[in-house]
Amino acid sequence: MASALKNLSNYNKENIPDGSKMKFGIVVSEYYSEITESLLEACLETFSKQNVQQENIKIIYAPGTYELPAACEILNRKFDCDAIIAFGCVVKGDTDHDKYINMSVANSLQNLMIKYAKPFLFGVLTPNTYQQALDRAGGKHGNKGVEVAVAALKIVALK
Repeated sequence: MASALKNLSNYNKENIPDGSKMKFGIVVSEYYSEITESLLEACLETFSKQNVQQENIKIIYAPGTYELPAACEILNRKFDCDAIIAFGCVVKGDTDHDKYINMSVANSLQNLMIKYAKPFLFGVLTPNTYQQALDRAGGKHGNKGVEVAVAALKIVALK
């Protein structure tokens, strides 16, 4: 959904499942760490509000967004969890590198979902500019980390 139409941080807490028995893995790209750490913090805050226990969250880091799927696979094998979130950011540059990275990561996460019958959530910002990334990582459009945390809680509750 276009974040200009809906603030990424707005949700009705009463409509979100209790997460006290849920386990989550989170993989965070180190590239654009000021962005990805903001996404992580918002996600963790949302999980806390929905009673997800800290000991039920495992966080690891990947060098960049392109490496997120491999790190998700590694985390999945090492940590028994209900869903895995991948946080990254790829800003459009002078070349088309962003299209290749974003599509590769999205397809790879989708393949992991099919392979393991488990949610692997795409928490990757794909902005045209660095300012757009800031706007979606706690700026004027809210924080995508909140939106992804809410989606994770909802999809796990479907099980």
